[in-house]
Amino acid sequence: MISKSIFIAGVIVTASSFVSPPFALALGILFGLTVAHPFPRESKTMSTWLLQASVVGLGFRMDLEQVIRAGRSGFIYTLLGISFALLLGTGLGRLLKVPGKSSLLISTGTAICGGSAIAALGPIIEAGEEQMAVSLATVFVLNSVALFIFPGIGAALRMSQSQFGLWAALAIHDTSSVVGAAAKYGPEALAVGTTVKLARALWIVPLSLAAAALRRSAASSPGAPAGAGPSAAAKPKIRWPWFIGLFCLAAVVNTYVPAGARVYAALSTAAKIGLTVTLFLIGSGISRGSLRQVGVRPLLQGVLLWIVVGLGSLWLIRAGWIGL
Repeated sequence: MISKSIFIAGVIVTASSFVSPPFALALGILFGLTVAHPFPRESKTMSTWLLQASVVGLGFRMDLEQVIRAGRSGFIYTLLGISFALLLGTGLGRLLKVPGKSSLLISTGTAICGGSAIAALGPIIEAGEEQMAVSLATVFVLNSVALFIFPGIGAALRMSQSQFGLWAALAIHDTSSVVGAAAKYGPEALAVGTTVKLARALWIVPLSLAAAALRRSAASSPGAPAGAGPSAAAKPKIRWPWFIGLFCLAAVVNTYVPAGARVYAALSTAAKIGLTVTLFLIGSGISRGSLRQVGVRPLLQGVLLWIVVGLGSLWLIRAGWIGL
């Protein structure tokens, strides 16, 4: 069957390490919109487990000591920045009537670290494939835009390397795009941008645990959806994010057991490949009908939120209100 061959070829290509995550997602969406999916159930199961395993693998690139040093100097405005982005994103989602899960994914991706945050939170809140795909596509598009325009804006405004690195870390979604933009600007910008962004990325952990606790509490409450039954209320099906705990463990091992550096690098690389394949699988699971149901409102929410966060953080840095 042609669709099976195309699907298998897509998995092989995206696992080759020569394809970027945004391109893999685009390939998956193209497949889902043009070809009937030959393995819908298997693909969904595989994407769920592979996504969680990839999040764990990404922990092997975290240096906790470096993150803590950066976090000490920027803890307050990091906390305030994340809180502001989440609150504003939630408000925009309600104003634009974006479904709750999509709104939360986009807000979290903007507030913390883009695709990684969405990948971590999606399974916990049981987001659908189309919700994941639209949220990921939104942050990846904005990442690409930021990667190209931020260095030019920084140069035009004559920002110092420290200022630019901080701005990139606060206003660009994914760590990889922060690294790319900051590296173009200079070595000091790269050092500042990377450490501050990694410090922000650790907020995935408390946010994921909080989301799991809230969903478990909601499922156990007397007002749980009808039809769940007493037994379901007593034993809700919300699973705790075990992979977040393993993510933290991987970061600890990477930081304090340096003898395995080569192994950790290989695991981190494998995680990046796994995440790329996952994006193809997620994209392949959407259809024209499901995409029409989601609509353009989540994309509009993501763009507006990013513009406000980007301009707001730029103004605060330029005015001297925040800095390292």
